[in-house]
Amino acid sequence: MNRAYCSGLAHCFGLLCVGFFLIMQYRCEGAERPNVVIVITDDQGYGDLSCLGNPVLKTPHLDKLYAESIRLTDYHVSPTCSPTRSAFVTGHWTNRTGVWHTIMGRSMLRENEITMGQIFKDAGYATGMFGKWHLGDNYPYRPEDRGYSEVLRLGGGGVGQTPDYWDNAYFDGSYWHNSKPVPVKGFCTDVFFDYARRFIKAQKESGKPFLVHLSPNAPHGPMHSPPEWSKPYQHLGVKLANFYGMIANIDYNVGELRKFLKREGLEQNTIFIFTTDNGTSTGSKVFNAGMRGSKGSEYDGGHRVPFFIRWPAGKLNQPKDVNPITAHVDILPTLMDFCQIPIPKNLKFDGVSLKPILYQPECTDWPDRILVTDSQRVKDPIKWRKSAVMTSRWRLINGKELYDIKKDPSQKSDVASGFPDVTRRLRNFYEHWWAELEPTFANSTAIYLGDPHENPSRLTSHDWITTHLTPWNQAHIRNAYNGRENTGYWNVKSVKDGMYEIALRRWPKVIDHPITAPLPPGKDVPGVKAYRATAGKAIPAVRASLQIGPFRESKPVPKDATEILFRVPLRAGKTTMKALFHTKTGTEYGAYYVYVTKKN
Repeated sequence: MNRAYCSGLAHCFGLLCVGFFLIMQYRCEGAERPNVVIVITDDQGYGDLSCLGNPVLKTPHLDKLYAESIRLTDYHVSPTCSPTRSAFVTGHWTNRTGVWHTIMGRSMLRENEITMGQIFKDAGYATGMFGKWHLGDNYPYRPEDRGYSEVLRLGGGGVGQTPDYWDNAYFDGSYWHNSKPVPVKGFCTDVFFDYARRFIKAQKESGKPFLVHLSPNAPHGPMHSPPEWSKPYQHLGVKLANFYGMIANIDYNVGELRKFLKREGLEQNTIFIFTTDNGTSTGSKVFNAGMRGSKGSEYDGGHRVPFFIRWPAGKLNQPKDVNPITAHVDILPTLMDFCQIPIPKNLKFDGVSLKPILYQPECTDWPDRILVTDSQRVKDPIKWRKSAVMTSRWRLINGKELYDIKKDPSQKSDVASGFPDVTRRLRNFYEHWWAELEPTFANSTAIYLGDPHENPSRLTSHDWITTHLTPWNQAHIRNAYNGRENTGYWNVKSVKDGMYEIALRRWPKVIDHPITAPLPPGKDVPGVKAYRATAGKAIPAVRASLQIGPFRESKPVPKDATEILFRVPLRAGKTTMKALFHTKTGTEYGAYYVYVTKKN
């Protein structure tokens, strides 16, 4: 070989070596970035763990995690699920995000909010979301629209709710995998943990750091558990036995997930978090850790929940209690701090990074913070409604009652008259807090129509805007909830001018059943009566009507018709839509399912 040729080979080999070095350096740097696994359960309160004092329930795997973790002992969320989830994934006050209810169009996370999934995805992480989202079932509010690249989710706030796949009931059924419904086998919690493990395995093989948002709908009602998990608690009655059975199943799955991470060599550099979304829905009958109130309450039992965090590589693996008050708005900035992800330009969090007190729980220069939580659950927020203004020592409830939580953790003695300065300080904070947020309340979310990401769009009565009650689960649909108190309208946004086809249905397309016909009950499952076990009532509808923007039209309902179609020219922009079925006597039933397709 001549010298030039040898020189060329040496040069190419050198470039290959440099390239290989850079690739390996990138992979090593990627490996050094911590993975994140978050398990957030549904309706499990502070007292629903044996490690926190429950005298009946056994949670050995979560007890082990507790014994190896940093624990936030005064950690607060919202008193119900969607509001908590909105704050958790954005670092913003619930009411700022537009999510202050679980139904009625007030559970859709405003499209201007940047989520944990998007932030981590933009930082090079693989992002997965498995289980309950409850921040919107239509574009652009779904997790797959908000930065999560792998999604397996149920519809609405729980299995069997109105937006969920028809006739789902905790066992088997179908869930949306990256926007497409797929059939599954097994108990819902087992399925979500299984998909999370598959996702983690794939990311390990690709060498990419990952964020897993694992959010089982359990132990939210209706109370269904595999019998082997509820059996030890049968003496407590069917509801509580299945509530505890679901938690025991979660406990087992957490243990299996931690074993899996260890086998895969991922345990050391994975930030593992366990927490819940609000106070207990059912367990306070047995044990509530001495707190007043439960799910939905402004008292501590409604929003003080467990939070365990463990990260061996980050030296967060020695058991410690962190006692200063903390909240859901703190978690995203904390994780970004640990993962060295810079805060995007123009993004300001309502929470703060907890890194200083996680490493030094007795940090002396940590500020005496004031935090707010409330339970609105109405069409539009009401000042002071079911509110708690909190410090590490004080709780101001509804702007009137004051409790010294250190001396009175059960919140039995109102001391407002004895501490007027404290009451005034907390009231002033709330007044400024409310004044800042109030102008945002009118910015209602709207379901997109005609967007290529979701065409057709499926709208359900879960998201009707009303001042009364909306049919939010499939038993309500089968029972044919009706009348002015059970109907409402949707906020919608046509993305482009064009012709739209709007199909009004009483039943979803997957069963294609006549509008007026009854429906036999579905099979029951272990536990309480399943939503699908309710027989579907016949409705004597003779006419269907549609109102969307300036468009008004009515059509007869032929016998055996499964849908009534309207062709509507729409202009781009926001408006409202209302769809009804009418009887001869003037009774109104909402079209519980409406499908909107942009045709041209």
